[in-house]
Amino acid sequence: MRFKPDVYLTDGWGCPDRIPVIGVPFYLADERLQRIEEEQTGEIEDPRRILTLLRHEAGHAVNYAYRLWRRPSWEEVFGRFRRPYRDVFRPDPLSREYVKHIAVSPYGRTYAQKHPDEDFAETFAVWLTPRSGWRSRYRSWPAMRKLLYVNGLMREIRRRPAENACRRLLRPVQTMTLLLADHYGKKAERYRRAARGYVDDRLREVFPAVRGAQLRPAAGLFRKLRARLLERVVMWSELSEREAAAILRKLEMRSEAMKLTYRPRQEGERVMDVVSLAVALALDYAYTGRLTG
Repeated sequence: MRFKPDVYLTDGWGCPDRIPVIGVPFYLADERLQRIEEEQTGEIEDPRRILTLLRHEAGHAVNYAYRLWRRPSWEEVFGRFRRPYRDVFRPDPLSREYVKHIAVSPYGRTYAQKHPDEDFAETFAVWLTPRSGWRSRYRSWPAMRKLLYVNGLMREIRRRPAENACRRLLRPVQTMTLLLADHYGKKAERYRRAARGYVDDRLREVFPAVRGAQLRPAAGLFRKLRARLLERVVMWSELSEREAAAILRKLEMRSEAMKLTYRPRQEGERVMDVVSLAVALALDYAYTGRLTG
C-alpha cells in the first residue's frame, strides 16, 4: 500500500480524531522506561500486543487518510460514522456480525461493537494480520461481508496517494514537559480532571430522570459496588488500581453532585449499566489515553 502513516510518541495509544497519524506510548521507545511503566502500572505491552494495537490504529489511520468513512458504501456496511460514542453499550459476545481482534474487553473480543469507526478498525486489523485465516475463520459469519468490503477497498486504493494530508499531532512527546515522577504521580489526577463533563453525560444515560417516592441515590449504588467495580476495572483494563479508583471516585462524586436516582426494582439493570460504564471508561483511557476512544 502506498500510504504509510506517520507514527509518533505521545502519552498513549490512539489516532487523533480524523487525523491519519498513529500515537504510540512514549515508554515503548526505551527499555528503562518500559521497566518503570511496568513497575508503576503492573503491565507492559509485549510484542504481540503491540502489533495487535498497531493494526487497530492503522485501520483508523487508513480510514482517515482516504476519508473512507464519507463513502455511502462504507456507511451502509459499518454504520454512520458521526454516530455518538456510547460507552454504556451491551455487546453480544456471541454475535457473528463483528470480527474479534482486541482481546481486552469486559465481554471478550467485542470492541468492534462499540462504534462504526471501531468496527472498521477492528475489521481492517483482522484483514491485515498475517496468517489470520480470515477467509476460513469467518466463512459462515455475516462479518465476512465487512472483510470482503475491506479487501475490495484496499485493492482499490492501495496505489493512490492519501486524500487527507493533515499531520497534526496530539500531545507529541516533544511538547510533554512533565518529569517522569510527575507523569506517574499525577496520572490519576489527570483522569479525575478530564472526566467531569464526559462522565456527567454518561451518568445521565445510565440514570435518567425518574419520579417516585421510593427512589435510591445512584451514589449509594457506586459505594455498594465499589470493591466489585474496582476489581472489574483493573482486570479488564490496563489501569493501575490507583487510576481505576480515581475514575470510580469521579463517578460516585458526580452522581452525588447531580443527585441522580433510580427505582429500587431497576437495581439489577442499573448494576449492569454501572459495571459497563466503569469498564468502558477505563478501556478508553487504556486504549487511547483519552476519553473518547
